[in-house]
Amino acid sequence: MPAIEFVAGWISGTIGIVVGHPIDTVKVRLQTQSQYRGILDCILKTYGRETIFGFFKGMSFPVGMVAISNSLMFGSYSNALLYLSGKHFEDRANPKHNLHIFMAGCFAGGVQVIFTAPVDLIKVRLQNQTESFKSHGKTLHVKSLYKGPFHCAACILRKEGVAGLYRGSIALTLRDVPTTGLYFLAYEVLCKWMTNDGAVPGTWAMLFAGGCAGTVGWAAANPMDVIKSRMQMDGINGSKYRGILDCFVKSVQEEGANVLLKGLTINSLRAFPVNAVTFLSYELLLQTLR
Repeated sequence: MPAIEFVAGWISGTIGIVVGHPIDTVKVRLQTQSQYRGILDCILKTYGRETIFGFFKGMSFPVGMVAISNSLMFGSYSNALLYLSGKHFEDRANPKHNLHIFMAGCFAGGVQVIFTAPVDLIKVRLQNQTESFKSHGKTLHVKSLYKGPFHCAACILRKEGVAGLYRGSIALTLRDVPTTGLYFLAYEVLCKWMTNDGAVPGTWAMLFAGGCAGTVGWAAANPMDVIKSRMQMDGINGSKYRGILDCFVKSVQEEGANVLLKGLTINSLRAFPVNAVTFLSYELLLQTLR
């Protein structure tokens, strides 16, 4: 099993999370809190209450963890693609079948979820914490419930058990498995379209294809991303939802069908630069490390 893809995925994932985390914080708050009128209102209120540091809440933990997750995704994808087609990720001389690309991407999404579910849960809860623990440490509101990622994990384990760390994992699986397949497929198709047969894509082609792949993937994932985020926030002060379908029905009944599009604009704005940089970093690292 080639290991170099895991290393390249780790490094490119670290770069991607640093670029995209502030926008991700805004996205999560828009999806799970009703106090904001839109993207700009969320940005201004976050900055007004918490200064610039508010946008980086929950980042110290995800930087390392998301890097591992990205490593698993790219490594699993490359190895699955090699198994299915007999061709390496960067082998442009021998085009890969689109079905193989999609299947390898779906497999990578499934592998990633196993590790990602608890990490994503902690990240979402920390990002929704709009005040410091020290400010209101005696309350039980999410605004001030957690001191940090490890305290958050400990609180979830104590209150909700091991299963609590995987709250929303089914929704996360339904979000990530098909959309990761679409993510890699979009990247490969666009690279092939912008590059001469058998040639290595140029820097701008990688950036554009990576950005578009991220935007397409997140656009498809957004409805389930909303449900996933709400399921993850559920259980802090009692459970509101009995499952994914119940969360879907209640969310639509209470806020209309547009609730499934919450965070779509900010998701798209975040997805393009983050994934453009991620794919470019990954491709260049593979070329350097081979």
